[in-house]
Amino acid sequence: MTKPGTGDLPGAARAPRHARGRADAYRPGTGSPYQPRRADARHPVIAVDAMGGDHAPEAIVAGAVAALRSWGTRVVLIGRPGQVRPLLAAHGALGEIRLVTAEDSVAMEDGALASWRRPRSSIAVACQLVHLGQATAAVSAGSTAAIVSTARLRLRNLAGVPRPALAVALPTQPTPTLLIDAGAIADPKPEMLAQFAQLGAAYAEVGFGIAKPRVGLLTIGAEPGKGNKLARRAHELLSAEPSHGAAPVDFVGNVEGGDLLAGKVDVIVAEGFAGNIALKTLEGTAAYTMSQFRSALGGSRRARLGTLFQRRELRELQGRLDPETYGGAVLLGLEGTVVIAHGAVTEKGAAAACRLAENLASGQIAERICERLGPHRAGFLRRT
Repeated sequence: MTKPGTGDLPGAARAPRHARGRADAYRPGTGSPYQPRRADARHPVIAVDAMGGDHAPEAIVAGAVAALRSWGTRVVLIGRPGQVRPLLAAHGALGEIRLVTAEDSVAMEDGALASWRRPRSSIAVACQLVHLGQATAAVSAGSTAAIVSTARLRLRNLAGVPRPALAVALPTQPTPTLLIDAGAIADPKPEMLAQFAQLGAAYAEVGFGIAKPRVGLLTIGAEPGKGNKLARRAHELLSAEPSHGAAPVDFVGNVEGGDLLAGKVDVIVAEGFAGNIALKTLEGTAAYTMSQFRSALGGSRRARLGTLFQRRELRELQGRLDPETYGGAVLLGLEGTVVIAHGAVTEKGAAAACRLAENLASGQIAERICERLGPHRAGFLRRT
């Protein structure tokens, strides 16, 4: 196996000598001097949108290089060569990371229409590489609405999955709690919420090694009859025996907003509107709490002295509450893994997003979802 740093991307065919290191060695839809070998779970390749995010491309390139050198994550950067190539050169990674040209990029204001307005954007090319089998997963820190719409257009839904969902890890102990859906679908049907439980359970199994994930439904009360029609019907579906050969779900009942960080369940199912509000509320509360905590610890000489003896614990707490620690949200239910990093992601967060994408791809998250949905759902994950 080729080692990182030798000039070739593991899992890809060796390029002709004249084409190696060229940013335009492969452009989807235009032909190429060489055809990379298809990526697979044993050798996952992560297509990284270098142009997405508030600090792109500097932070994204730095994170991709860090992921490669820290964990051996195989990445392909997609973006403007004039901006990305000098950054790779500055990190000494020109021969280590392949660069695919995409002159266009998605702006935050493009939103869900980006899939139509910018068909050759960097995130669109990243998704196309996954669709063609030349990457196993895609990572972007761009507009969530734009990424979701582009991914849904470029990637096929898994068999039996009508709509994908966003899963986000919440900082509970001993393992994170997954919130799904965190904003992909604002008006789902009850059957979709029941299916989100399967998607979240598959993520908990593959990502956190939880053998029997406990699932809860986010609503306004713990009693089965609480909530609107959507919540009540979803509760009925989750409580019933799975149909069509689907895997059983360990549904423990309703959970409320105050239970989000209680660790009572491993997966919290929500409709996208409420799930996104819950997530943003938690992020804002965590940021405010850490700000007030730092202010209090630095308020007096005695407090500062006490802080010196608690530095390790404080660093661990800060890391656990930092969204960048977890890599980002994962769009589940498509033929390839799509990780959406925070828009203000730094090098640390970009590296974590690449790592998360690699772990889920190598754990065959798409195949695990198909298994949970039942044998009648099985089928080819990609078009041929």
